[in-house]
Amino acid sequence: MNSFIEKRDFFKGNDIEKIVKEFGTPLYVYNEDILRKRMSEVAGIITKYPYKANYSMKANSNIEILKIAREENVNCDAMSEGEIRLLLKAGFTPDQIFFVPNNIDANEMQYAIDNGIMISLDSIDQINLYGSLNPGSKCALRINPGVGAGHHEKVVTAGKNTKFAIAEEDIDEAKRVADSYGLKICGINQHVGSLYMTPDPFLNAIDQFLRIARKFKDLEFIDFGGGFGIPYHKLEDEEPFDIFRLSIEWTKRLDEFVKSYGSTPLFKSEPGRYCVAEGGVLLGRVNAVKYNGDHKYVGTDVGMNVLMRPVLYDSWHDIEIISDGKVVKGMKEEATITGNICESGDVLCKDRPMPMIKDNDLICVLDAGAYGYSMCSSYNMRLRPAEVMICSDGSYRLIRRRETFDDIFNTFV
Repeated sequence: MNSFIEKRDFFKGNDIEKIVKEFGTPLYVYNEDILRKRMSEVAGIITKYPYKANYSMKANSNIEILKIAREENVNCDAMSEGEIRLLLKAGFTPDQIFFVPNNIDANEMQYAIDNGIMISLDSIDQINLYGSLNPGSKCALRINPGVGAGHHEKVVTAGKNTKFAIAEEDIDEAKRVADSYGLKICGINQHVGSLYMTPDPFLNAIDQFLRIARKFKDLEFIDFGGGFGIPYHKLEDEEPFDIFRLSIEWTKRLDEFVKSYGSTPLFKSEPGRYCVAEGGVLLGRVNAVKYNGDHKYVGTDVGMNVLMRPVLYDSWHDIEIISDGKVVKGMKEEATITGNICESGDVLCKDRPMPMIKDNDLICVLDAGAYGYSMCSSYNMRLRPAEVMICSDGSYRLIRRRETFDDIFNTFV
C-alpha cells in the first residue's frame, strides 16, 4: 500500500507540523497543481463540438478555488443566491454562471433575473413563478431522464425516487405553461447522481437525454450534468474514473445527435467532486487513545461538524497517519477513529486496520476537497476550520482563516 501523500508530494516538501502549528487543527489543505489538473481535464472532455464544463461550486466554494476554475476556462453552476453572489465576487460574468436551483422563492429568482443569469426550472410551479416574474424571456428546464446513479440513495438525483427535475411525461405541460408566458426554452439540463466510477451510468443517461432533447426545437445548449467519481479507496489501488473513455464514447453519441438534430447546440457538463475532491486533505490531531472492551478508539478533533460525509452517507475516506512529520507505515491494528462531537455517530472510520496510532499524532483524511468545508457547521459550538493552499511554486498560504467565537456570537441580536 503506497502513501498518497508521498506519491503525490501533496505538501511539496513543506513541514506538515509547521503548517498545523501555524494554522491549527482541524485544517483543510489543498494542492493547487491537483486542482488545476482536474479542472483542465473536465474543460477538455469534448473537443469536436462547442462544449463548456461548469464547475458545480457546491462541492467547494472557497473563492480561491473558484478563481482557479475561472483561470482554467471552466464556468460555474450556482444553486443559491449566495453562490451567485460569490461567483460574481470571484470574477465570473453572468453569462458564465448557470443557476440550477431547487424550490426557490420569488426573491431568490428575481435576484438571478436582475443579474441576467440563466435559470434552470425544475417543476411546473417554478415555470409559473418564473413566467410571472420575467415573461417573454429565455429559460432552461431541468429534465429527469428516468435513470439515476450514485454511491448512496441520498445522492441519486434522477429516476422515480427523487425530488429533482421535471418528469418526461410532464414535458408537454411544461412547454404549454412556458408558452403561456411567452418563454423560450433555450436549454435543458439533467443530473443523474454522484460518484459513479465507470462512465457507463453517465453514458446511459446521455442516451436517454439525447432522445428527450429531440422533443425540443432549436435548443441553444444541452447540459448533461456531472457526478464523475474519484477513487476514495486509492490506498488499495482503486482504479480512477476513465475520463478518456468517457470522452470517446460521449463524442460518438454527439456525432449521431448532431447529424439528426439539424443544428449543433453548446454541450455542457456539471462536474463538482471530480474537480476538487483529490485536491484537498483534512488534517486533525489525535487527542486521546483508549480501549473500550476489545475496541481501540482514537479520539481526534475532526468531528462530524468538520467532515459530514461519513455520517451522512456512510462514506469511506482513506486516512493516513503522520507522526513527527512522517507518514506512519508498518504494523497495523484495528482502530475506530472518532471526532469530538457529542454524538455516537461521530465516527470517521470503524474497526479499520490502521498503522499504530498514538496520542499527538496527526490524521490526514484524504479526498476531502469536495463536500468537506462546504458542509461544515458550528454544531456543539465548534469552530469551522481554516483552509490553506499549497501553491504550485511550493509555497503555502492561508485562503480562509479559522472561524472565531466572535464570528458566531455576532449573529445574535
